Amino acid sequence: MKRALLLVNQHSRKGEKLLSQATEKLQALDFELIVESTERARELSDTIRRYQNQVELVIVGGGDGTLNAAIAGLIDTKLPLGILPMGTANDLARTLEIPTDLAAACQVIASGKVRLIDLGWVNGEHFFNVASLGLSVEITQRLTKDVKQRWGVLAYAFTALQTILKSRPFRAEIKVNNQCFNVKSIQIAIGNGSYYGGGMKVAEDATIDDMRLDLYSLETKSWWEIIALLPAMRQGNHTNWQNVRALHAQEIEINTSKRRPINTDGEITTHTPAKFRVIPQALAVIAPA
Repeated sequence: MKRALLLVNQHSRKGEKLLSQATEKLQALDFELIVESTERARELSDTIRRYQNQVELVIVGGGDGTLNAAIAGLIDTKLPLGILPMGTANDLARTLEIPTDLAAACQVIASGKVRLIDLGWVNGEHFFNVASLGLSVEITQRLTKDVKQRWGVLAYAFTALQTILKSRPFRAEIKVNNQCFNVKSIQIAIGNGSYYGGGMKVAEDATIDDMRLDLYSLETKSWWEIIALLPAMRQGNHTNWQNVRALHAQEIEINTSKRRPINTDGEITTHTPAKFRVIPQALAVIAPA
């Protein structure tokens, strides 16, 4: 029997309803559970530290924001992470090929393999999927809890469309691999994993254990070009487009004349000037064998 700490964000779209189902399924798979529900995401890491000597793994139920809030506690305790996707986008689960079906996700935790994954880091903040500035920050600011609950996964597309029509480019300086690029961009995104924003691909060949960060900068002139790009962004081949700059490195620096907010895994956590880096093999997760 494995002892696990089960943490569920009851404010996630499906959290409360799924907590009892998850508990039942995991106990049937021979887990002994300590169950804690979180009111505030920032308490997650403290809870993990509190139980570190009583459990063998941590199971987190929630979306990408909830998972992100657990990173510090997981790094400190070195406990492996099991994921129950209960959010709107579930991009980390998608990257790791963890099914969104609750019973199947529980089965992965019971019989999957421990896999070491990289983390992204910017100005002291960690991220699994992506950190970005520009358009995606504006989308985050518009993507309220009400919109998410009302529209579900469609909330991202609906909000993105509204935001794209009003977007304005900004100037930035990107320093990477001893080179410096001055750009006029609608959005700069730096990815660690494969997916973000409800199924957009960071880059065609990006993986969460390739020990690098993938940057793209959308240097389009008008809103209709961004709309035209959207299908390619789902495939990850937007990096082949003429007005998209694509770079990859282990360390990246971004400066802007005016301080600009930066979004990490869907939450605004820091701002420019920003230093990014990849932390290879930083965290153990349980993924399908």
